[in-house]
Amino acid sequence: MSVIGHNNGPAIGQGRGWRTHCWRAARRELLPHMPLNVVRRRVKRAAELGLAYPAYARIRATTGQDILAFLYSTNALRLIREGDGLPDDRAAFLAAQTGCTTLALSHMPLHPDAVARRLALASGSSPTVRRAPPADARWAQVRAAVRAPAGARKLPADAVLVIGDTALERDWCAAAAMAGYLSADQVFTQPT
Repeated sequence: MSVIGHNNGPAIGQGRGWRTHCWRAARRELLPHMPLNVVRRRVKRAAELGLAYPAYARIRATTGQDILAFLYSTNALRLIREGDGLPDDRAAFLAAQTGCTTLALSHMPLHPDAVARRLALASGSSPTVRRAPPADARWAQVRAAVRAPAGARKLPADAVLVIGDTALERDWCAAAAMAGYLSADQVFTQPT
């Protein structure tokens, strides 16, 4: 006779090996089978961008598309005052990047044109720089300000990676639905 709540199925202790086998087989079927040439191409792309492969693969898996641009904050670039020069590690990183658009958001008191000139000298390309949203901006204002550089280049927001240095800049990613966020330390202090 059955007790209330018993569905007359097999006892939990019996058949453990079979259930484990079924679980493992189902798990293998869920994992993607990526061809080796695709993996090689993605490792090469991560190197072109100057990113560690695990970070690139995580962002690529989340958005489903490649990273087309980096959006730097002037904090991440260590440009704080008008007379500051771009540090050597940042300049070397920008110069080594290929196949990626450079975008930036300039915090006060820096003028976007001055930041664009510094970045152009370092990267050899013409970056798009706009004013960063103020700390007290509403969510919609933050979204509009963060998307402005990508919009000027007609880039989808979810193909732009935000590189920042503060928690406020981390929020830019969520506000504007960008591809992801990496801290300046994660990007500029990678082993070469």
